[in-house]
Amino acid sequence: MAWVVDTCLLLDVLDDDPSFGRASALCLQERLSEELVICPISFVELAPAFLGDRDRQTEFLTRMGVVFSEPWSWADTLTAHRVWARYVEMKSSHKITKRPIADLLIGAFASRLGGLITRNPADFKHLFPSVKLVCPAKG
Repeated sequence: MAWVVDTCLLLDVLDDDPSFGRASALCLQERLSEELVICPISFVELAPAFLGDRDRQTEFLTRMGVVFSEPWSWADTLTAHRVWARYVEMKSSHKITKRPIADLLIGAFASRLGGLITRNPADFKHLFPSVKLVCPAKG
């Protein structure tokens, strides 16, 4: 099973975040053998961290063992379409808090690939109940 890596974990490792860097790195390392993948949305979200230098970004992802070329599919679009409609309905009835569209798209991508590694499981579990979620151990 391929694990989709949420953008925040990669930023934790890149920035050696004092609160989350080590836990995120260990969590990713533990799942290297199962394949780590990022959504094309995460590739875009990472651009500012590398000042738009795509070569440095791809070098970082390659060293991390993260596949960054998995394409977005029509199935991802259909999942995002269905979940976005449900999200808007839940949001208007105050059953869910505001989420950026990027999270919804990453969740849709992860629903096709099997699982999501994130520090924010609560952001995904209501919209993607069938996606297996893993969160780094708090250190």
